[in-house]
Amino acid sequence: MYFRQVLNHDTSCASYLFGCKSRGRFAVVDPHADLVDEYLALADRAGAPIVAVFETHVHADHVSGLPELVERTGATPYLPVGSGAAFEHNTLADGDVVVLGNTHLWALATPGHADAHHAYVLTDHSRSETPWVVLTGDSLLVGDVGRPDLHGDDVEEMARTLYRSLTERLLALPDDVLLAPGHFAGSVCGRGLSSTPISTIGFERRFNRALHVSGEDEFAAALLRDLPPVPERQAEIVAANRALV
Repeated sequence: MYFRQVLNHDTSCASYLFGCKSRGRFAVVDPHADLVDEYLALADRAGAPIVAVFETHVHADHVSGLPELVERTGATPYLPVGSGAAFEHNTLADGDVVVLGNTHLWALATPGHADAHHAYVLTDHSRSETPWVVLTGDSLLVGDVGRPDLHGDDVEEMARTLYRSLTERLLALPDDVLLAPGHFAGSVCGRGLSSTPISTIGFERRFNRALHVSGEDEFAAALLRDLPPVPERQAEIVAANRALV
């Protein structure tokens, strides 16, 4: 499996280009509007076309590069079911699988940061049947977890939902699965994020302070304390990312 993390240091966003080189099927997850040329250049150098574009959720802190990528490549866009996106796209429900040659992507519903939020679990079947990477979007981050107040009215319930997504879904993955988040230090989508934009499920289980709580009540209370300011132009960015391509 080809796998590249592509970072935008202005917004502290991480996006991903990956797929099967031997079968010529690449995909991008959480593309940033400012990095479209970089995804295309990487794919061109690897000799494989981008055939799919995925969002973990509708973003509130940056404008998505999905529309331009779809227009320039003819790739199929995918979003979680219930995202509210107005443009034509394929919806993914919990448990759906998209096959990209030997690379398989499994949609894992992880609501809490947003009602419609997926993590994407990647398996390289040319090497193993065991999951290798999980792209966690804004749910489980390196050193922290996502904030619950950008996409829902009942913020406490969103925090509790996130707790269940973390403990029942993501932390149920094997410890050696590579954790590839949607943000790193500097993002307003977390408070104690590491400047290292990659980790493992096991390392975060042991050392992520946001997870070291006695249960759902303590987690929600801690998460709701001292939330950072919302992203600038939040409502405008969400509306743009849901609009027609």
